[in-house]
Amino acid sequence: MQVLNKKCDAFYRLTRPYSCCMVPAIMMNNYANAINQLADVHIDKVNKPYLPLACGDFSMGEGLAITIASPLMAVAMGIMLRSPPLVIGFIIWCIVGGAYSIDLPPLLRWKGNPLMAAVTIISMNGLLLLFPFFIHFQKIVLGNPVAFTKPVLFTAAYMVIWNAAIAFVKDIPDVEGDKAFGLQTLPIILGKEKVFSIAVNMMLTAYGSAVLVGAFSPSVLCRLVTMIGHSALAFVLWRQAKTIDLSDNKSVQSFYLFIWKLYYVEFLFVHFLR
Repeated sequence: MQVLNKKCDAFYRLTRPYSCCMVPAIMMNNYANAINQLADVHIDKVNKPYLPLACGDFSMGEGLAITIASPLMAVAMGIMLRSPPLVIGFIIWCIVGGAYSIDLPPLLRWKGNPLMAAVTIISMNGLLLLFPFFIHFQKIVLGNPVAFTKPVLFTAAYMVIWNAAIAFVKDIPDVEGDKAFGLQTLPIILGKEKVFSIAVNMMLTAYGSAVLVGAFSPSVLCRLVTMIGHSALAFVLWRQAKTIDLSDNKSVQSFYLFIWKLYYVEFLFVHFLR
């Protein structure tokens, strides 16, 4: 039982399920995180020695098995659901996730380029999570024509901004190891303080945009919920950001997990956008 509990804990740390939802999407999230840890095991021994491959809780063979099985299961589920949007989305997700992690110059290993790293995070955690599932439910499940409504378009724009900020914060605790292995991430180029400030201001801008959009809602209830809710979240974010010690990786990692929680809270508020 102790061994099983240890393996379950290692699986959680390998796949990081807090960054995704729904079963096939979780499978793709498993793939993206597992292949990244496989490719970065030497860096993680410096940056994040607690991760399962870096500390030995999972063998490289077990990590490889999860990396291969996860996207196959997701694509199989898409086929079983007879959903071309999901199948195509998962295939693109697989390609982008591999390109981000695999070290095969000159075209791959996007995580070493700040722009491509942000594009990858935006794609996998945002757009590839939103549009394939939206089209699937609209066209395949409900049989409706696909119409990109105001809430969907706002959610897409919000995801772009928020996931770019997540990508920037994600690299802040990894400066030491990334620098040692020649990666040119944004915190290495601009400095931790500058990148943290940019990320927080991007997220505050996203909340400000939501307040502005909510102000023009025809429904009083939606207007109040959207404006007050996003203003409150912006204040919580600003206050939490003031407490972060950028020299303490645990503090930064705690903030990173915190902004994931705020990210998913938005999926509740988006229903009040009209």
